[in-house]
This record gives sequence, structure tokens and C-alpha cells, in this order.
Amino acid sequence: MALSGDRPIHNAIESDVALAARGDSSAFERLYRIHVARIHSLTRRMLGSDEADEVTQDIFVRTWHKLGQFRGDSRFSTWLHRLAVNVVIERRRSFAIQRERIVDDPSALDLVTVAPARADLTVDFEHAIEQLPPGAREILVLHDVEGYKHREIAAMLAITTGTSKRQLHRARMLMRRHLDG
Repeated sequence: MALSGDRPIHNAIESDVALAARGDSSAFERLYRIHVARIHSLTRRMLGSDEADEVTQDIFVRTWHKLGQFRGDSRFSTWLHRLAVNVVIERRRSFAIQRERIVDDPSALDLVTVAPARADLTVDFEHAIEQLPPGAREILVLHDVEGYKHREIAAMLAITTGTSKRQLHRARMLMRRHLDG
């Protein structure tokens, strides 16, 4: 069955969500196939390549267990994305990375090493993101890639809006150094 346009696809997803919530593993597999690339991309950007596969799987296991809590107030993709962001944040906190994430010392930028410039290399945005310290990476991805506002990031990470803005500025400066260098 070929689906065209946004509405038929959305209806098929709604149907698969309802079926999966009742235990239909085939319906859940269809949902997984539709959404896995975006969720994996999110986890890779926020945590790095090393953890992306494992955390993506954790997100979908959690999704399977929590599907009964999906009320349909928003699109499934929105609900899944928020669940994924929460799992990533929880993962970071559980490994005590939170303590290292926020550095309010402006001189911290001076301590960051940057590889010497090589004319034979092309710009690799994904690699540049992976080079960021975890907190700066997290806020850059949430704000610049995923489109969250500073107040939303502050609420998610239990930080102030000002800290979110400072970390975003720091991340952008580090990205600029990496991409220029």
C-alpha cells in the first residue's frame, strides 16, 4: 500500500502506535524503522558516536514500555523525540557528566587545544560537534540543531537560562575554532 501526503502517513503511524501499545510487535517494528535514523542522529550528536547505538536501543526499549502512556496530545514523533532527549539527559546525569558540563570560567576557552590547520582536510561538522565538551555539545545540539529555546533547555537540564546561553556561546566559539583551524 503506497502512502502519499502527510495525512495518510500520519494515520498509518497512529494506527501502528495503537497496535503496538496493545503488544503488536510488527507495528512497533514499523514505527522503529520510520524513526530510528532521526533518533540515532540525535543521540550521536548529543553523546558522540561511541554511545549512540546503545542509547538508541535504550530509547526504543523505553518507548516499547511507555507506549501505553502516549495519549495522542501531540504527534508520536514529537512524543518520541522528547522521550529520547530525556533518556539522553538521564544517561548523562547517571554517569556524573553533569558535574563536568558547566564551566562558568571564561578562561576555560584558553585551555582548549585545537589541532593545527591542514589545507587538505574538508570541513566535517559532525566531527566538530564530537570534539565539543559534553555540556557545550548538548546545548548546541538542543538549541541549534533541534530548535529548543533557552528556557526549554534550562528546564530540561535544570540550569538557568543564562547558563544555557553562555554554554551555547562557548560551543559556537569552540566550533568556530575547530572549523577554522
